[in-house]
Amino acid sequence: VQLQASGGGLVQAGGSLRLSCAASGRALTGYDMGWFRQAPGREREFVAVKRWRDGSAKYADFVKGRFTFSRDNAKNTVYLQMNSLEPDDTAVYYCAASQRLITSSRTDPNMYHDWGQGTLVTVSS
Repeated sequence: VQLQASGGGLVQAGGSLRLSCAASGRALTGYDMGWFRQAPGREREFVAVKRWRDGSAKYADFVKGRFTFSRDNAKNTVYLQMNSLEPDDTAVYYCAASQRLITSSRTDPNMYHDWGQGTLVTVSS
């Protein structure tokens, strides 16, 4: 499946952004979807995952209730609503899809086989 992430931009600390990840080529039915981010000089890190099977979501500890992961199957799109943004949230955000996740590996980027191109989020202090 091809993924196209969008919605990044420049925002002040405390502000909000909604990232979108639109899929094409195949329906997202049956795909578990993840969001990851990579800041300059740092490794790609897990942000959130939403399972297809039961709709459950898991978030990284640093999210602290600020982000919400949703999906619209009719639009073949997933979203990451990010509130109370902090300068440390500055990174390129990537969406990813997987059909082979197991619970213990859902935060591992190596378990995702399709990736979007990334969208840059910059949070100013």
